[in-house]
Amino acid sequence: MKIIGFIGYSNTGKTTLIEKLIPLFMARGLTVSTVKNAHHGFDMDRPGKDSYRYREAGAQQVLIATSQRWALLTEVRGGPAPLESLIAQLAPCDLVLVEGFKSEGQFPRIEVRRTTNTEPPIFPRDPNVIAIAADHAIDTALPVLDLNDPAKIAAFIVARLKL
Repeated sequence: MKIIGFIGYSNTGKTTLIEKLIPLFMARGLTVSTVKNAHHGFDMDRPGKDSYRYREAGAQQVLIATSQRWALLTEVRGGPAPLESLIAQLAPCDLVLVEGFKSEGQFPRIEVRRTTNTEPPIFPRDPNVIAIAADHAIDTALPVLDLNDPAKIAAFIVARLKL
């Protein structure tokens, strides 16, 4: 599986970009999976539901299945799981798109930036950044891709990862 990461600060458009890239990769015949780092706690379960009750009782994993999809809920009681172990949980695919995980993994990343960013760029401190996707010009030797042109970003990724 080839992996490409998308990093940047909140509200820069990482999720929107990935959402637009997925169908472009699929149109090329590639299978795609995603991994997203959520900074705020989330829960797919609700109090009172059987799966919630199993987890509250101490089950390490609960698998919920319907005729349309299934989900495996895993409790991480000893701290967050490393990104590599999360990726290992995915079914085989051609491409994994990782959102976030700025400080984990040694795979190529694209930093997403907007003119509204006031935070300093990440790319000077991260040797894994191979390009910037931005809505403005950036002074760097790295390729700067137009954030509003997902087709060109997809083509760049396909060429760079040799997909």
